[in-house]
Amino acid sequence: MKRHVLITGGAGFIGSHLADELIRRGCRVRALDNLSVQVHGPEAGRPDYLNPEAELIIGDVRDPVAVERALKGIDAVFHLAAAVGVGQSMYEIEKYTDINSRGTAVLLEALVKRPVERLIVASSMSVYGEGLYRTSDGTMATGVARSLEQLKEGEWEPRGSGGCGLTPVETPEEKPPSISSVYALSKYGQERMCMITGRAYGIPAVALRFFNAYGTRQAFSNPYTGVLAIFAARLMNGKPPLVYEDGMQQRDFVSVRDVATACVLALEARDAANLTFNVGSGARHTVIDVAKRMAGVFGAPDLAPEVAGKYRMGDIRHCFADISLARKVLNYEPKVALEEGLLELSMWLDGRVASDRVAEASAELAWRGLTL
Repeated sequence: MKRHVLITGGAGFIGSHLADELIRRGCRVRALDNLSVQVHGPEAGRPDYLNPEAELIIGDVRDPVAVERALKGIDAVFHLAAAVGVGQSMYEIEKYTDINSRGTAVLLEALVKRPVERLIVASSMSVYGEGLYRTSDGTMATGVARSLEQLKEGEWEPRGSGGCGLTPVETPEEKPPSISSVYALSKYGQERMCMITGRAYGIPAVALRFFNAYGTRQAFSNPYTGVLAIFAARLMNGKPPLVYEDGMQQRDFVSVRDVATACVLALEARDAANLTFNVGSGARHTVIDVAKRMAGVFGAPDLAPEVAGKYRMGDIRHCFADISLARKVLNYEPKVALEEGLLELSMWLDGRVASDRVAEASAELAWRGLTL
């Protein structure tokens, strides 16, 4: 049977790529999206990149009427609708809680009345806080946190007990959450609400913890979106990428095309129900190295990254994915190497205009005392 699939947030960055992949595999797709001004601009209509075969319902996931309308005839749901951004979540607390938590609650109450064969929720690597570390004696450390005192002194690396050094290692799904931002808290809430409700009402649910997704169709004028989109906006305006701390933070940057593939696999894999999966590239890179690579790909190798030497509240030092569970259960294998993904991104952006609001966003965080 060809499924009829609903994607909340389906006109957005990841949602539109997912729509393409589902349609390619023979599914019918309906997108529910409120076309947020911050993401789509002040006069947004249906995005030109949204697959013409996808049905678009313009509505808010917090609106029960819109959600019930969107669920009619639906076999499976991808819940991607969310306010995104660690820094902004630390001062727009009500907005993030309302959209991410209440929006998920409205969707779930509708699903209780109209169950589907599978619910896949987009979670985030941010729920881990700091990733997994190994001590000098080989013990794994999960409750790692940096004190404000050391951050004020510019001591960026986490320390173990007695001040001993720690080595970051791949973070698996069983690493306990360590919530360090309002955004992370709301994403963990989305994840747990879906899993708890799904289990209670017999709706098979899957949580996907996306790592640092990047690629075409990202909102490049949104200063609270993914770090690579922010770097791109700076480079497109002839300015150097702005890097917090010393830029040696390690992350897992995963192409949106691989993310979309993982989503479809989570829908199709029988054994995925009621499980949580990391979705990453399986590779680690420092933020400053990626900023330099981007400058080269964008034809601006002389625009060396601007190292702020400051800490943003809610940020963590190192976190990169262990994707062995996704490989085993979903048969997920990332295909897009970083260099290929960056080149694809630069080609898509060629000739486009992006508003650089990074300085404005940085000033907002500083004014509110959210940088050290």
